[in-house]
Amino acid sequence: MKATVLRTWITVGAVSSLALAIGVMYAQVPFTAGGAAPSGRGGGGRGPSLGAAVFTALDANADGSVTKAEVKTVMDRWYAAADAGKKGSVTAHELIYALTPVINRATPATVAAMEAALPKTPGAKPAHARKVLVYGNAEGFVHSSIPLAAKTVEELGKQGNLWTTTISYDPRDINAANLKQYDLIFLDSTTGCFLDDPKDPAGTAARRKAFMDFVNGGKGIGGIHAASDSYHTDCSRTNGGSGGSGAPGTLANLLVTQGDKDNDQTLTKAELEAVGNAWYAKVSPDNAAKVSQADFEAKFNSDVNPPGAGRAGGGGFGRGGSGGFGGRGGSGRGGRGGGRGAGATAEAGAPRVPLGHTPPGTVLDWPEFNKLIGGYFKFHWTYPQLITTKIDDPNSPLTAMFHGQEFEIHDETYTFAQDSFSRKNVHVLTSIDYAKMSDADKAKETADTGRTDGDYALSYIHPQGKGRVFYEAHGHDEKIYAMTPMLEHVRAGIQYALGDLKADDSPSVK
Repeated sequence: MKATVLRTWITVGAVSSLALAIGVMYAQVPFTAGGAAPSGRGGGGRGPSLGAAVFTALDANADGSVTKAEVKTVMDRWYAAADAGKKGSVTAHELIYALTPVINRATPATVAAMEAALPKTPGAKPAHARKVLVYGNAEGFVHSSIPLAAKTVEELGKQGNLWTTTISYDPRDINAANLKQYDLIFLDSTTGCFLDDPKDPAGTAARRKAFMDFVNGGKGIGGIHAASDSYHTDCSRTNGGSGGSGAPGTLANLLVTQGDKDNDQTLTKAELEAVGNAWYAKVSPDNAAKVSQADFEAKFNSDVNPPGAGRAGGGGFGRGGSGGFGGRGGSGRGGRGGGRGAGATAEAGAPRVPLGHTPPGTVLDWPEFNKLIGGYFKFHWTYPQLITTKIDDPNSPLTAMFHGQEFEIHDETYTFAQDSFSRKNVHVLTSIDYAKMSDADKAKETADTGRTDGDYALSYIHPQGKGRVFYEAHGHDEKIYAMTPMLEHVRAGIQYALGDLKADDSPSVK
């Protein structure tokens, strides 16, 4: 295939119509707690309000209206999911784990585009039935592409019965007993200290050990985009309040703030039911049998969570927003949300240091993970930066879909601290053709974020103990998941990590 053909294929995502391609490009919009127009680089309009997200979650039968019975039924489900340990009360953090899968959802348009781009070519034959755990808990910035990436992994596995998929946002699922049933953990743009709870050091240590034992014992790890934006910060300071949990964090904080009558920072089932009753009384002052979506949203945003009245954060999921839970910024980097302008993003307020190196005082809280994932985030060009992707190993089955040809792609492209990534540790599959970047784009890197070696890996593999690891740096924007060659690349990476696709994984620099 000629390079020009592949560029076109990548750019439009192999979707069947121009209209669908345009829909994919603009489907990602920022969440705003009250529906106010966001700053920064969202879709250029008003994002979905918290009221809209809550209405969708409460409308159990999807009939366009909400009843008081639905509110109770759905909130009971939220409570049951949060109180997995049957303690009789739940924290805001536990509520976030329960709320994330029902609040953060991929849009129908992006799912349709992804499904249209699914590979027509078969994957490698599995050695036996495989199970994949997609883990999407993000304790720093929360990417709106997380639920779409999870759905993509699920659909890729369904093709040819390559694997079955479970999707989780709950760190409590990362334990030795539960992980026995899985063959691979796929880190779906996890950020921050995604397994940790500073209030439970023993549980944190057990989760970390279970994770490392899983791969060292012969299983697989896959990671996409922000999986590398993890554990390069002081976890004792950044977790415990879910620094960037977006809409679920905003909602969890609102529930606890309004329902915690005994001020113990937890909710009982009765307290949560009381919140539901109070909400229904506000969205339906005449106690109507049903409340329409328009009425629910208007009343919710004006009376339940009014602007400027101690709002539970302005946090955003996706592009834009200001961090999430309690109005805090994203962990580790001074808040990666709202108002990101043109140019670059790097650690806020960090002292200037040599190109691409780790700032003084940086806490590598889990260095074993940093080495496993291959490096940690230092900088990114702001979406939609044009990147020329170079094929470093054209002979690998993990790059066969690119036919040895470079291609262009637009995304938020990550780079790593120079002293965290080395080709001595990983087998590089693709990288940035840095020589083809313009001087203006190179200048977007600041004095302490560039790399002196010009080595910007994008995807790679490596053995880890008896197991295997695959990582792909792109995947910030939803349109990446509507590109057939990229989906084939991710599928091949997962199958390598599962052990079903053999490939040279020796270090690129011996």
